[in-house]
Amino acid sequence: MAELIVVTRDGREHSVTAEPDSSVMEAIRNAGIDEVVALCGGCCSCATCHVYIDDEKAMLPPISEDESDLLDSSEFRTERSRLSCQINCTVVPPGTRIEVAPEG
Repeated sequence: MAELIVVTRDGREHSVTAEPDSSVMEAIRNAGIDEVVALCGGCCSCATCHVYIDDEKAMLPPISEDESDLLDSSEFRTERSRLSCQINCTVVPPGTRIEVAPEG
């Protein structure tokens, strides 16, 4: 199991244990952090699970066209933006900081 550091919007850090083969979104929600709404349930059809991933060592898959289009709808998109439903925890190194993006 991977240990992730999730930073909520108020700046607090939470240590989150991710189950094998779960998405980052699932790991955050399973930890009781409700700032990742994930209205679509992980189907890549909303952007309510928008996060910033800090670790450059993460072997993240390229952003799909659908994910990129959804992230374009956020005024808070940065080069670190990803939809947490699209990232499998197995490609995120333990200790990676994942910051919940502002709403909007």
